Parts: sequence; structure tokens; C-alpha cells
Amino acid sequence: MTSRPRFVLSLLAAFCVLISTAFVPAHAQGGNVRVYLMRGLANVFSYGMDDLAAKLQAKGISATVYEYGQWPQLAEDAVAWSKAHSKGPVVIIGHSLGADAAIEMAERMTQLGVPPRLVVTFDPVGVTAVANTGGRFVNYFQTNNGFGKSLAIGPGFKGALANRNLDGAATLDHFNIEKSPTLHAEVIKMIQALAVRPKPKPAAPSQPAPSVVPAPSIAAPVTSDRAESAVATAPQLAH
Repeated sequence: MTSRPRFVLSLLAAFCVLISTAFVPAHAQGGNVRVYLMRGLANVFSYGMDDLAAKLQAKGISATVYEYGQWPQLAEDAVAWSKAHSKGPVVIIGHSLGADAAIEMAERMTQLGVPPRLVVTFDPVGVTAVANTGGRFVNYFQTNNGFGKSLAIGPGFKGALANRNLDGAATLDHFNIEKSPTLHAEVIKMIQALAVRPKPKPAAPSQPAPSVVPAPSIAAPVTSDRAESAVATAPQLAH
């Protein structure tokens, strides 16, 4: 096969993959959960976000990647979506400056009345505290790569925060921490737990109607033989 037909076939294959990803049926998109992912500096250093989004989409979860500077508009979009879907859970994920933006987006959403359910940050670089928001925060970071930061709890924080220090992971650094398949698997598991609707509680078994015991019948009074005899032998009164 010549190089030109092979090139055409490659384009067709890529097109088919693109179409199958873009047109995931609405009922298969996790339905009740929406994931916003944000890249870092210059929108080119965080393609692990794209990989993670593709993995989520393959599992039927709605996930879209954005540039980190879009977070104010995304906060409004997320709140509107959640309100329109019975307070459906919103997940925010970001790397580097995108991680900073994820925290700011969470705080803005809370101001608008709907905090995110889950926020995952990979090596935030500027924001060092989470304040005035709710939700669950999981921060994957390194202190020895020259960029990453741990997160502290700031005033008004009403959620849960877990810092995962990955200084001991020699193969990771600031520029590939968001690409780790192991971390992707952990994040996907957390999101899938949100996407599963709780099973309805079984209906309580109906109670049998209480049995009714008929009241005993009242017997007619019985006149004793002695009383009858007394009446029969009573002397007749003279007129």
C-alpha cells in the first residue's frame, strides 16, 4: 500500500473516533454529573486533562476540557446546569494554573448558591488555600518539583480537604503529574461514585389488618327455680 492511501485511511479512522466521541448519547453521559477540566499555562502544558476527559467520556461521563482563564464563565455555566438537573453534582479538575482556577471556580460557584461536589487539583502553583466554599477537595502535589503547593483550609471553608504529597514518586514532576494513569484511575473512581444514583429503599411491607374479635353475646337473664317457686306459692291477697 502506498503512503497516500495509508494516510487517507488514517484520517478516516481518526474521523470515526472523533465522531463516536462527540456524539455520545445523552442518556449515557453520566446523566447526573458534569466534569469541567482546565489546562494550565498557555493551554498547551496540561494535555493529561484531555486524556482524562477521554477516559471519562469512554465510561459515559460528560467531561469537557477548557482553558484556565475561562473559569468565571464556567462557574456560571456549572451552576445553571446543576440547577436545571435537580442539583446534579459538578466536578472540577485542573492542573497547574488550571488547578488554581479550579479553586477559584469552586468559590465562585458557592457564591452563586451551588458549591461543586468534587474538586481535584494537580500541582496548584499560586493558590495555597481553599476558603468560602464547600465540597470535597483532593490535591495531588509535590513540594520538590519547584512548582507544586499543598493546600490549607481558609476562612469559610465548609468542605473536606485531602492533600496527597507525591514527593516520593520519582517518575513524576510538575509537567507530567496530571498524566499519571494511576492518578487518573483514582479520580475516575471518585467521579463514578458520584454518578451512581442511590438505590431506592424498598417499600415497607404492608401490615396485616388487626383481627377483630366479636364481642360476646349477652345472654338473657335466667330466673332461678327458687324465684319461680316463690312467685308460684305466694299467697293471693284478698280483695
